[in-house]
Amino acid sequence: MKKIIALFLAALMLTACFAGCSKPATNNDNTTPSDTQPQEEAKTVVVGYTIYEPMNYKDESGKLVGFDTELAEAVFGNLGYKVIFQEIDWSAKYTDLNSGAIDCVWNGFTANTSDDDGIARAEKVDFSYNYMENRQVIVVKNDSAIATAADLNGKSGAAEGGSAGETYGKTFEGANIKSFSYQTDCLMEVNSGTADFAVLDAQLAKSYCGKGDYADLKIVDELSSDVEYYAIGFKKGSELTANVNAQLDALAKDGTIATLADKYGVANTAITDFADQK
Repeated sequence: MKKIIALFLAALMLTACFAGCSKPATNNDNTTPSDTQPQEEAKTVVVGYTIYEPMNYKDESGKLVGFDTELAEAVFGNLGYKVIFQEIDWSAKYTDLNSGAIDCVWNGFTANTSDDDGIARAEKVDFSYNYMENRQVIVVKNDSAIATAADLNGKSGAAEGGSAGETYGKTFEGANIKSFSYQTDCLMEVNSGTADFAVLDAQLAKSYCGKGDYADLKIVDELSSDVEYYAIGFKKGSELTANVNAQLDALAKDGTIATLADKYGVANTAITDFADQK
């Protein structure tokens, strides 16, 4: 009888031990209750861009690269944002920005000019510091006789819709400017002979003219515009503007902007000191 009682007590103690030593109950997804608490979602920022070498373009592997691409990643990375790059139609940039489809336009956006409606761009968006110099240039075939503004009278020109190039092209008396979706489309128009000239950002034109498929194209330096400045465009009242400016200043001081400028061949035009813009 004593043996039976002893065995019974031992069984009870063993059961209690198993109960006390067991792991907490888990959910079906193999997470503990604390793991099911909502996590703070990562902040994201949507950057509007167009394909435009050397600012934003895809390398041989299909990865988006470029001076603007890497600088945007550096700036927003420091601010704790994950960057989503959204290709846009340049002529719809204000609509995309004001609707919230994108958070900024970072793609060789000329700040110190007006659009065809005569309204200064700075009245439509909030701009960051100017971070690069640019000009509008006229691109023609190597054998073209176009050399002066008078030579553009009656000629057909191509420019990206809604761009500073389109606005500049329309300043030439008698020039017939047709709008296209992308600056690279304008290059192809001249290359194929369906346009007599194209009005392009100098940064892009220098990357293409005289090379590869565009070896037969040149820039008419005498017809270039006055200096322009690139800046990042934000919706009016955006809190991002001041934060991005602070990061641009920091990345200029630590040499990041200069390093990227060397990498993408824009060291002569990139701005690496923002002291006079504060």
